[in-house]
Amino acid sequence: MADKILIVYYTHSGNTKKIAEAIQIKTGGILYEINPEIPYPVDYNTVVNQAKKEIKENFKPVLKTKINGIEAYDTVFVGSPNWWNTIAPPITTFLAENNLSGKTVIPFLTHGGGGAGNIERDIAKLCSASKMLPGLSVYESDISKITAWLQKIGIAMNQLKE
Repeated sequence: MADKILIVYYTHSGNTKKIAEAIQIKTGGILYEINPEIPYPVDYNTVVNQAKKEIKENFKPVLKTKINGIEAYDTVFVGSPNWWNTIAPPITTFLAENNLSGKTVIPFLTHGGGGAGNIERDIAKLCSASKMLPGLSVYESDISKITAWLQKIGIAMNQLKE
């Protein structure tokens, strides 16, 4: 029997959503978009200032919705934009509120040139009782590396035609 796969992500500009959707197509997993109760501002400078402050203070925003039945999933992909070398605060909230013990956790992230930063390490800290697989770091929304990455980490591909 195949693992039940959940793909959770937070996106601000849409890049992380595009990667999450590509992973969903390849794996057949269930998509779940994480949204803070109070959305981040659209204006770049405003969101930069707010997010930097939140990260510095380890702020965990209240999420708009809660996921039900997370215990049913074996594998959880966790997607975030790289915000100052770490995960976006809504992802921190999600990981703090949901017990992923015993699950396989696979990070993926998008960035605008900053690379992976400390994202894998930071997710591993919040999921210390989980099995961590190597993550994927993607510049903006380049989906070209997803298939090779999934094969490398041993995740079965969806049998649907692409």
